[in-house]
Amino acid sequence: MSENASSAKLTTTRDGRVLRVTITNPSRLNAIDYATMNGIGDVISGAADDPGVRAIVITGEGKAFCTGADLSATAGGVTPEEVMDCAARLVTSVVETPVPVIARINGPAAGVGVGLALAADLIYAAESAYFLLSFTNIGLMPDGGTTALVAAAAGRAVANEMALLGERLSATAARDAGLINAVLGEAELDARVNEAAEKLSHGPRRALELTKRALNATNLAALEDALAREKAGQVELLGSPDFFEGATAMLQKRKAVFGE
Repeated sequence: MSENASSAKLTTTRDGRVLRVTITNPSRLNAIDYATMNGIGDVISGAADDPGVRAIVITGEGKAFCTGADLSATAGGVTPEEVMDCAARLVTSVVETPVPVIARINGPAAGVGVGLALAADLIYAAESAYFLLSFTNIGLMPDGGTTALVAAAAGRAVANEMALLGERLSATAARDAGLINAVLGEAELDARVNEAAEKLSHGPRRALELTKRALNATNLAALEDALAREKAGQVELLGSPDFFEGATAMLQKRKAVFGE
């Protein structure tokens, strides 16, 4: 296994024509910092120029897929604007790469982790997985393209419930809503992901690229505008008293009390 140079919390491996990308921060349930977001974007974008890569699998190490952005993502002089641009690049790299991307959802996906998952072309989840947009619980708004990606897959009603109420959606409910392709046991999850990756890796690369591009042009036409709105709104909210209260309450493990 080779470690991506951009981040100690990301590993990449090549399995024939399949590129496997794993978020490796299990102690934090694979929350991703700025370097990790950048690293994933670099790896996915780089695959476009490598004719030897014919399919990509994204997953997380341990019990979680990705539980969103690390609250320390703006540490080290990184501005909120830069973090939002980085998150947008993370999602668009998955959508725009000509190579089909499979998300192996081995556990919870939250925050920008939901965006990363739903940007993939095929999404298979473990029975223990769930999807959570808890931004409003800490005084923020959904980002990572989720204001477009959830609605595109499951419709406005599901998107509103997830985004406004901030309640988790089980893997089974996500499948029933059309958000993901299938829910599987652990052994079956790996078998299905591997089967799909193997089939894609031996498929016609250009035909798959054009098919992916056409599908995304129809279904994700609103993504670019959504990312711009999310950036503007989130940058505002990150400096708000409500976010300070929400983040403090989360760290203190108490219920947030927002201003009137």
